[in-house]
Amino acid sequence: MSLIDTIRNTLVPIHREGYPFIAAFAGATIVLGLISGPLFWIGLILTAWCVYFYRDPERVTPVDDNLVIAPADGVVSFVGPAVPPAELGMGEGEMTRISVFMNVFSCHINRAPVRGRISLIEHRPGRFLNAELDKASSENERNGLVIESPHGPVPVVQIAGLVARRIVCWAEAPGRSPSANGSA
Repeated sequence: MSLIDTIRNTLVPIHREGYPFIAAFAGATIVLGLISGPLFWIGLILTAWCVYFYRDPERVTPVDDNLVIAPADGVVSFVGPAVPPAELGMGEGEMTRISVFMNVFSCHINRAPVRGRISLIEHRPGRFLNAELDKASSENERNGLVIESPHGPVPVVQIAGLVARRIVCWAEAPGRSPSANGSA
């Protein structure tokens, strides 16, 4: 095994969406380095954080139709009844909501929490309030999906926040192209 293979197998992969941001941080770091030594080190730390933010680690999850797997890294901040967003067409009845709050150090790649087929994807523009605020769920930009699982439809909603202000969805719903899903 070569040194390159060892490094490649040791480092966590970076998602392709992060490359432009990492390049911008690295470019700014070089400019800051030309201005001042201490500013270079601050820029280097911020560039390293940007690389860390866009990491896309492999996940191995159990395959069982009776399980719901956490779709994102972070902290479970709420479990309880809530009405799904109207744009998902799930009705006015309450369902169990499990909210996962991701801070700036959490891996921001989201995955499907259940096995199934995506039947709907709806993007809704909105504000970029601090995601810890209660009103962020209703006022912030969000992307909602409905997954037809073996146990019925499961709504999944991604909500943008104050720092992570972008939602990019690679999943496809019937009759829609990937570029029509989410925001870019």
